[in-house]
Amino acid sequence: MAAENGPDAVSIGEVARLAGVHESSIYRRCGTQEHVILDALLSFSSQHLPIPDSGSVRKDLIEFARSIATYQAGPQGIALARAMAVADDDSVLASSRIEFWQSRFELARVMIDRAVARGEVPETVDAAMALEALIAPAHFRALLTHQPIDEPFLERVVDQLLQGIGRYEPRSRA
Repeated sequence: MAAENGPDAVSIGEVARLAGVHESSIYRRCGTQEHVILDALLSFSSQHLPIPDSGSVRKDLIEFARSIATYQAGPQGIALARAMAVADDDSVLASSRIEFWQSRFELARVMIDRAVARGEVPETVDAAMALEALIAPAHFRALLTHQPIDEPFLERVVDQLLQGIGRYEPRSRA
């Protein structure tokens, strides 16, 4: 509903009708219209961004970045970005956002774990940070600069990420 018509078109009453419950049930569970929209969009995105397994970390990361870029450009991704941008950052929303990203990183880290097992990247790689470094450029372009996110761009991001992972050993923090 939010993806097709925009977040402003969603009402608690319509969500309750579609779910077959009373409006008060929706308010008790979610609190606000923004939370309803964000919950729905986060749930949708967690189900529709698969984790590739090609046998190559480079191919997996490119495919993963491509799926994120495609999602971001679609109606659900646009609605999610808008909902996150306009929603008040209260403790429930902040908690939902943290929970969503932690679950996404836990699912996606398997690409890095497999790459470590195959010897493609060192064991010292911080999987969550590597994944943040992978997806941040696409989010930056989609949300801030509105530059194209094409295949050559995604390949350059992945290649630079892998070069950085492969050649750098962090110094001890004393």
